[in-house]
This record gives sequence, structure tokens and C-alpha cells, in this order.
Amino acid sequence: MAFPDDPQEAPASSGDQSPHHEPASFPNSELPPHDGGGEPVTGELVTDASHTHLDETHSYADDWSSSYGQPGNAVTLTPPAPPAPPPPSRPPGGSGSPPGPPEPPEEEEEEEEGMARMSFLEHLEELRSRILRALAGMGIAFAICLFLGPQLWDIIRQPAKTALEHLNVIPPDLALIDPMDAFQIIWMKIPLLCAIFLSSPWVLYQVWAFISPGLYKRERRWAAPFVISSSLLFIMGGLFAYFVAFRYGLEFLLGLGIGSGIHPVVDVNRYYEIFVDVMLGVGVIFEIPVLLFLLTLIRVANPAFLVRHSRYAILAIVVLAAVITPTGDIFNLALFATPMIILFYIGIFASYLLVLKRENRRFPWPVFLKWFGIGLVVVAAASYLIAQHYGIHFVGKWPFLTR
Repeated sequence: MAFPDDPQEAPASSGDQSPHHEPASFPNSELPPHDGGGEPVTGELVTDASHTHLDETHSYADDWSSSYGQPGNAVTLTPPAPPAPPPPSRPPGGSGSPPGPPEPPEEEEEEEEGMARMSFLEHLEELRSRILRALAGMGIAFAICLFLGPQLWDIIRQPAKTALEHLNVIPPDLALIDPMDAFQIIWMKIPLLCAIFLSSPWVLYQVWAFISPGLYKRERRWAAPFVISSSLLFIMGGLFAYFVAFRYGLEFLLGLGIGSGIHPVVDVNRYYEIFVDVMLGVGVIFEIPVLLFLLTLIRVANPAFLVRHSRYAILAIVVLAAVITPTGDIFNLALFATPMIILFYIGIFASYLLVLKRENRRFPWPVFLKWFGIGLVVVAAASYLIAQHYGIHFVGKWPFLTR
């Protein structure tokens, strides 16, 4: 313990009894016990005349601090501060601070964990399995339609019969050029075409089941809406082609030669080829809203992008309609292109609803339904005025409107 006055430099004379030069000691030459607490330890200063100096062997030094020399006849000892805890041990070969607690997984990480991860060969095996299942479903539908071949042929030839009757062609029958055409069409081609429409929900489900492993969990919930809407749109496209596009287009084409010394004779094989092209083409065209919705779902496109580039889409639709139209006349081109353009904007609207749901926003349905109802009323009133002007009235059979 260091004091202000070194006792070794004090005068050797014993007559000098000044307490200022006498050493200080504690009884029994021991410091008060330290109990580990933070309270200072105090003690009275005791002087002993028999000690003229402090020998080096009796010196005491530690981490305690002293308040000797302060005013008053007391010595205050303050215990040393407790040692700091040792730093946490590092892992062997590691560096830096130890890792903290694991952070909770983010939403995207949880979604990625839900995505199935397959190798290239596993993808091929999955594709093979889905194709075989789709073909099996089509085979069952084909077997069912095979027993209904003659009845299905009566339905398919009805547009040609109606068109020939309107053009006063007697008898309104089709011509058979190749003897094998009737067998191939009635017992093979027609059941296959009907099986495609009948098994379309099952086939579209297999398509969704193939692409769903690459989607997030929240995106797989669209399985049922995708299958149902795709199937309904495909079947609606077939119905639109049968009742509207093919009927009016065929009557328009057959009527071009009437009055010019041309007697229309329709080959059954050529008739069936045009029928299949129109039915499947329009059915696929009606899938445009589902395609746009799917592109928005996988974040390949968005409604703003589709609206901004809609003029290019309309041009592509017109070119596509010109390709799938059985003829090159403007009437059939407009008959195919118009519903495609309408379906394109319906797909943009469906994509917009998806984006709103993804951003937790709501669509103003009351305002939309209000203006939509007003538009329907205006269209209905205009149609009624046009029908009255041209003498068109409604009948209970196809084509439902006649003059």
C-alpha cells in the first residue's frame, strides 16, 4: 500500500514522536476481510511507537484503493471492481462474434419451401405420367361417344342442313365423294372430337397438376378455379362456334354463288374439316382470359403491361383470326376477331382483380355494376330499335331471330 510519506526517509531519532512520520498499521497486521460486495471498507488509523519504519517484508499491495491522506483520522479502502466476464468462446476455426439466434423465416422462404424440387429426369417422368393419364381419360370419353356416333353426326350436320334450306337448296344433303369418308367421319373422327370436349376438364386438370409443383402454396389454391374456368371457356367456345360462327359463316359462303348459275354441293369430308377447324380454333381462342390470368399469376405479365401494349395484341389477334378462319373474307375474319378482342380485355380485367387481391385492395364493385348495368340497358335499347327498324323478331328455334 503506497502512502504519501515514505517511512524509510523518516528521521532516525526516536525523540521525534510526530504522528505524521509514524507508520500506520492495522491490528494483527491484517486487512478487514473482503466479502465480495461493492461497499467500501473503513477502519480507524492505529499508530504504534515501537515501529519506527515499515519493513519491505511487511508491505502489502493489492488492487484495493486507499483514501489515506484525506481530512479526518480514517482510512477508507475501496474493493476492486469485479472482473469482467470472459468473452464467449468461439467455435473451432471460426472468426468474429458468435452467431445470434436464428431469425424467423420470411414469407417468401416459407413459400419456397413449399415448392417441389425435382430433377430434369423427374420432370420428364412427371410429364409422361400426366400425358398417359390425360390420354386414358380421353380414351374413356371416346368409348362413350363411340356408341353415339350416328346421333352426334345428326347434330354436326345440322348447320349445313339449315344453311342449305335457307338458300332453297333441295335436297339439303351433303355429298359423299370417297366411300370411306362416311365410316371414318361417323365412327372415328366425330367420337374423337366429342371426346376432346367431354374430357377437357380432366385434361386441363392434368396440365395444372404438372405445373403446380413449380408454384407457391398460395398459388396452388387456384387449381379448382383454373380447371373449372378453363373447361367452361373451352366448351363455351365450342358452343359459340357451333351456334354462331360456323352457321353464319357457312351460310354466307354458300350464298355467294347462288344466283350466278352455281349449285352448291358440299363434300362431307371437306365439311367436317372446316367444322373441326372452327370448333377447336374458337375453343382455344376462348382460353385467352385464362392464359392472361396465368401469366399474371406467375408474374410474367401484369395488367399495366397488357394495356400499354394492347394495340400489338389486337394486331396479333387479327392475324391469328385470319389464319384460323376457313376463308379469307372480311365477314368471317370479323366474326372470329371480335370475340377474341373482347376476351383479351376480359383477361386483362381478371388479371387486374388478381393484382388487387395480391396487394390487399378491393375492387369498387358497386360502381362497376352500376355502370355495367347502364351499359347493358343502352345496348338492349339500341338493339330493340334496330330490330324494330328492320322488322326482326324473336322465334323459338334457331336462329332465334328472323325477319
